[in-house]
Amino acid sequence: MVALSGLASALESYRGRDRLMRTLGYCCQLVGGVLVEQCPARSEVGTRLLALSSQLSHCRTVLRLFDDVAMFVYTKQYGLGAEEEAIFVRCVSVLGNLADQLYYPCEHIAWAADAKILHVESAPWLTLSTALWGLSLLLGIARSLWMVLKLRQRLRSPLAALTSRLPQGKRRDMEAQIRSEALTLLSNLADLANAVHWLPPGILWAGRFPPWLVGLLGTISSLLSMYQAVGAGGQAYATPDGPGSRNPDGGPSHGAAIAREGPGL
Repeated sequence: MVALSGLASALESYRGRDRLMRTLGYCCQLVGGVLVEQCPARSEVGTRLLALSSQLSHCRTVLRLFDDVAMFVYTKQYGLGAEEEAIFVRCVSVLGNLADQLYYPCEHIAWAADAKILHVESAPWLTLSTALWGLSLLLGIARSLWMVLKLRQRLRSPLAALTSRLPQGKRRDMEAQIRSEALTLLSNLADLANAVHWLPPGILWAGRFPPWLVGLLGTISSLLSMYQAVGAGGQAYATPDGPGSRNPDGGPSHGAAIAREGPGL
């Protein structure tokens, strides 16, 4: 009953529903892709699961039409990162916020073009939004890697040994932050692999992933994000679901604030 109440509480929030749709969408793509490729007798079920995954992705794309304001407020509040101690963290965070902010209008234009609301080609805008998502993920990876290395260095330094009289609470906080950054790093790496896959053919491994592999990577990223959200008490984890995390059909959802989970699905 407690678990059911927790689920109901999470689903009352936009970010909670988005995480669930993202995870469910990628899981459907993973299972559907495996059934279509490996189990011909169940290919019809697999096709239906892939269709469900596509619809969940489309739903998230429509809901992201309203994410710009929240992202703008976050970006404005962060500013130039005056509260950050390290210049490197400030730079990558500011650039990441900028990439996330630009991602949304590009995706909106692509969506409007596909829906025949705007008479423009959607492909260039989809490519641009995916590239911005990929840039945001790269910056997030650089930031998390830097943070992990610096925190580990601080914990292992001779000074840290002398100060092991330091409050145990502070050491535990630093170790928890290292684990959190490591999980964010893994999540972003999985999303980045998918982001490259959704770029135009000819760029690295673009277009070469089978549906089940896209689903697997997205499922890993989504589960890590959900785990972090539960650990943070359900708060949006600062990292952007690229502008977030991308959709099973390509795209973000991680952003810094709003999605520090990014755009993709």
